[in-house]
Amino acid sequence: MSLYRNAVWFLNGIQQYTRRGYEASSKDFEPQDLDVSVVGRSFMITGANSGIGRATAMAIAKKGGTVHMVCRNKDKAEEARADIVSESGNTEVHVHIVDMSETSKVWEFAEAFKKQYPSLNVLINNAGCMVHKRELNAEGLEKNFATNTMGVYILTQSLIPLLQKSRDPRVITVSSGGMLVQRLRVDDLQSEKGYFDGVMVYAQNKRQQVVLTQQWAKANPVIHFSVMHPGWVDTPAVSISMPQFHRMMGERLRSVEQGADTAVWLALSRAASRTRSGQFFQDRRPVPAHLPLAWTRSSAQEIQSFMTQLETLARVIQSQPNAAFDKPTGPSRPQFV
Repeated sequence: MSLYRNAVWFLNGIQQYTRRGYEASSKDFEPQDLDVSVVGRSFMITGANSGIGRATAMAIAKKGGTVHMVCRNKDKAEEARADIVSESGNTEVHVHIVDMSETSKVWEFAEAFKKQYPSLNVLINNAGCMVHKRELNAEGLEKNFATNTMGVYILTQSLIPLLQKSRDPRVITVSSGGMLVQRLRVDDLQSEKGYFDGVMVYAQNKRQQVVLTQQWAKANPVIHFSVMHPGWVDTPAVSISMPQFHRMMGERLRSVEQGADTAVWLALSRAASRTRSGQFFQDRRPVPAHLPLAWTRSSAQEIQSFMTQLETLARVIQSQPNAAFDKPTGPSRPQFV
């Protein structure tokens, strides 16, 4: 079955995920969808100093939005911020230094952000990693899972109260079409069993993001949730994590602007807000989250087990001794339920 999934996925990818696929899809785009001003609206983008995140931050800044860049490397973040401010003419671009793999630090950042800022209109979960050797973070979580799943879960869950208070709130998660070859593995969320394949672990994390988005949409009807596939994009992350694939695809890879296009559309356009919450998008349209006959759907019990495991891990992180966490936070304390 996995061979079938991989073959169908790759054939679809050659047609749809490449630069040529984007150019074909873009013929049906409505240009006026992005003819908007978002002055006064605030946007948080993780992994915003390079690749798709940077292109998204640039596009939003050019439309007048207040941009919060959540980045791991301070020097690279400040350099990207300077470029965005210079090119967009928008000075409302702010840098926050957070490593999304350090799960407790993600929660600490989200709690501090809620106290400092009165609103957040759009959260874009873009940061991700693909580590090819099994490594653990300070909390003992596998690093890909910590970054791609737990970091996204804790940041989003913690910021939901702030988003709910804001006008037209949206949460967009940058996933990957690679998740189509994976079925949610609730008995091995951190890839402890069998051979550790970084590419497949990443794809499993991306399936987890899709399930999370669907569950968040059901639980939080005030917020518009979406998850998207950017296509196969020529980014620094792809060239480092998948060098052979990067060399093989070459000029067929999309530009970062093409890869960011759907995330920007979901974040800015009125048309996006009119779509049903919780869907998986590719090139500005909802597409199936499962390949035909691929047996990747999960039961209600499996999904509940997945959510319960994330809630339990989040509570453990909350309870870990830390001076910043020992202060009473009252009603603002995030409830992972």
